[in-house]
Amino acid sequence: MPKSQAYGQRLLRGQTPSYQRLQARLAEDHQGDHQAPAALHCGWGRLLIGHTYPDAAGLAADLLRERPGERDIALYVAAPQQVLAQAPQQLFLDPSDTLRLWFSDYRPAHRTFRGFGIRRVQSESDWTALNRLYRTRGMLPVDPARLTPREEGGPVYWLAEDLDGKAVIGGAMGLNHVEAYRDPERGSSLWCLAVDPQCARPGVGEALVRHLVEHFMSRGLAYLDLSVLHDNRQAKSLYAKLGFRELPTFTVKRKNSINQPLFVGPGPTDELNPYARIIVAEANRRGIEVQVDDAAAGLFTLIHGGRRIRCRESLSDLTSAVSMTLCQDKQLTHRCLARAGLNLPAQRLAGCRAENAAFLAEQRRLVVKPLNGEQGHGVAVDLQTVEELERAIRAARRFDERVLLESFHEGQDLRILVIGFEVVAAAIRHPAEVIGDGRHSIRQLIEAQSRRRQAATGGESRIPLDDETLRTLQRSGHGYDSVLSAGERLAVRRTANLHTGGCLEDVTARLHPALGEAAVHAARALDIPLVGLDLLVSAPDRPEYVLIEANERAGLANHEPQPTAERFVDLLFPLSRVGADRPG
Repeated sequence: MPKSQAYGQRLLRGQTPSYQRLQARLAEDHQGDHQAPAALHCGWGRLLIGHTYPDAAGLAADLLRERPGERDIALYVAAPQQVLAQAPQQLFLDPSDTLRLWFSDYRPAHRTFRGFGIRRVQSESDWTALNRLYRTRGMLPVDPARLTPREEGGPVYWLAEDLDGKAVIGGAMGLNHVEAYRDPERGSSLWCLAVDPQCARPGVGEALVRHLVEHFMSRGLAYLDLSVLHDNRQAKSLYAKLGFRELPTFTVKRKNSINQPLFVGPGPTDELNPYARIIVAEANRRGIEVQVDDAAAGLFTLIHGGRRIRCRESLSDLTSAVSMTLCQDKQLTHRCLARAGLNLPAQRLAGCRAENAAFLAEQRRLVVKPLNGEQGHGVAVDLQTVEELERAIRAARRFDERVLLESFHEGQDLRILVIGFEVVAAAIRHPAEVIGDGRHSIRQLIEAQSRRRQAATGGESRIPLDDETLRTLQRSGHGYDSVLSAGERLAVRRTANLHTGGCLEDVTARLHPALGEAAVHAARALDIPLVGLDLLVSAPDRPEYVLIEANERAGLANHEPQPTAERFVDLLFPLSRVGADRPG
């Protein structure tokens, strides 16, 4: 084992010499070489290598030079109290843990990761796709023009690409410490690990970590470090499985709006769900006061000047009780939009068995849904027999005694978000699906995917193991205990609601004008300032549609990176907009 690696392993076990003496020796090495402190730009901010700075004052001064809109990170800080003492009102100790994997402890994977490949970011389109993923995960995008060049020791970004659709489903950044700052310990680090929360392929995050480990091992390096939030149990479980152990070092950052959740500490806004939190975060950025009224229900009040507006997620005081009722009661929605001349499915209330059977015989294929329901609860799709129909009606009555029957229409499920009678976002909603690996049962695949979705959405999205899922599986000739062959895709539900495991594909840029016009026309007919319209379409860039539902409390977070929260707060507080005209 190399001497430096053995030394580092003793350090991890708490043996002497101490971590502070190691940092001092590293700093002396760099001073002896007359090397400038190392500050690498990563496209979203700089990594400041703490032990390459001669003193705490110099490191603090460099942190205070952080550019607006960026996030600088000082890592490997041996004496953080000395750095914080230089600017206690502007700097804070980051509550993340640093983990290290010595490559002598690494064991290759026993399984093969299928369906996606990992490669370096190479083109402008790669950067666009990677940044879209980072925005979806609430991370800062990368400006490739700001990156420290590779020849000067700058970082390299990698992406995981689905081999079927060529979509970017994961990304990470790697830094070679020897190239970056002549690290005598011959280390490396991983940053910006992100996986698309809607990705159905298992193991993308693990594959990215292993790829960087094996890449840096091939370069003769000794270890890989990474930083993870102290309470991120899911990530820590993965890293522990790979052999990472905690490293006794510290990270210091500057207080800014990006880092605010890290230094303000737990508060009432932390208890809000993602659909409320995205609005509150935008309000905070504009200096709008936020009063959390009931975090569990997503209720909060926004206050700006003399204007107060109460919200429940994206439902606000600006939506009248009448407009809300028109959306909630799907029979009223149907009548209102029919009078407006929009294309709608055939519809009637469920009655006796004979009446239901007659409507099924007329329409051949039906959809069942509670009259007043949300989040896809009680919805059953493509019912073709009287027995299926009656079972679905009984299930729907658990949510509302009144049950609607509608004609079923083939097509893609399109959600159009209209704010202030303008189209802000559009997305195709795909039903939940799993991808087989030849080993795990469908039940296990669903449970694993639900865990990923719940972690990414704060518990708001999962695939229920209910009658509708079982019926969908049985129609395809499977059951919960079936094992799919490696790479085999299977839709496990017919509805595409995000709360039941569906996923979104943003199509805002290619939405056909006729579809946008239909959505705005519907919003005006309902007289509602914010609404999510659900349509079945042959394709998002074609004009044919059937409008099936209106949602008065649409989830804005589902449409990131489209500026949904920005446009909503514009609607609530027009004078808070950047560049808005204000009375002089």
